Amino acid sequence: MKVRIKYVVEDTDRHGNVRVYLRKDGRKIRLHGLLGSPDFWREYQAALKAPPKKKGEPKTVPGTIQKGTMRWLVAQYTASGMFKQLGAKTQKDRRATLERFCNNVPKGKTVPDGELPFDQLQPKHLRMRRDALVATPEAANTMLKALKQVFKFAVLYEHLAANPAAGVEPLKSKGDGYHSWTLEEIEKFEKVHPVGTTARLALALALYTGQRRSDLVQFGKQHVRGGWLTFTQFKGRENRPVRLELPIIPELQRILDASPTGDLAFLATAYGKPFTAAGFGNRMREWCDKAGLSDCSTHGLRKAAASRLAELGCTEFEIMAITGHQTSKEVTRYTKAASQKLRAESALAKLTGTKS
Repeated sequence: MKVRIKYVVEDTDRHGNVRVYLRKDGRKIRLHGLLGSPDFWREYQAALKAPPKKKGEPKTVPGTIQKGTMRWLVAQYTASGMFKQLGAKTQKDRRATLERFCNNVPKGKTVPDGELPFDQLQPKHLRMRRDALVATPEAANTMLKALKQVFKFAVLYEHLAANPAAGVEPLKSKGDGYHSWTLEEIEKFEKVHPVGTTARLALALALYTGQRRSDLVQFGKQHVRGGWLTFTQFKGRENRPVRLELPIIPELQRILDASPTGDLAFLATAYGKPFTAAGFGNRMREWCDKAGLSDCSTHGLRKAAASRLAELGCTEFEIMAITGHQTSKEVTRYTKAASQKLRAESALAKLTGTKS
């Protein structure tokens, strides 16, 4: 038999989750904890003592954020200067990541992660949440990175004494991420898309500058000064701007001179308008598919450019001067792979008695 508790009502949200409230004197107060548990009764007694709602005071509606919950902490973080200093895309992506975390209902539980008291979350809880995404390690690590920033904010603003996510290790990613184009794949693309096409210009810009697609779409005549491409990288431009000057090598200049370009951007749509980063990514996907290169992407060309520089003997800092990386962590992967290839070639040359 179901026992009714005075003033207690249940609501079911759009996700099918049942939430319990105390409705009294015009107020509707969320109650956490398992119905009938000690935590529930403590909240119930505290809610009973809440003063009556004053005339004109806004109603408390389902979905109101309860202070002290993880969702409340996320709301404080996203309203902070720490969050607003991030780039627009980073803000959008991080909001989505944190929203997914807050809406998640762990297996065997009935309460979403966002409704849990943030000061009770421990490293083991975050590891369990991370491990639940083991099939998609990149998503798990993105979530962990976002949570570390939320808890860092909590410590800085004295909501917590320590960051429970600080020591939680990321998962190992599957493979090396985006596929790096091989020389054969580059030649195959060039055969399908000759000089004079926008596709070939896109390839040349990516390969001979080593930049991200968000930078490739902004390049235009206004960035050319005395044979150099001078620009500020799009990523991190609002809080950690990176200004680069790259020489326009003869091969890139030859392709630029032979290609149709827009007024303000080298890469233009069929209507003469600049591409958006997302639109360019979609178009590049079409160009790659036409050339039979289903594993290739724009970012893979950035990796290919860095790898080719490494194979030519460029140091990590020389490669960073081209790609704009601020740490050597990512670049080291390229130089290690190149060193392995060169050492293997040298070793086998010695084995066969030839010189490399």
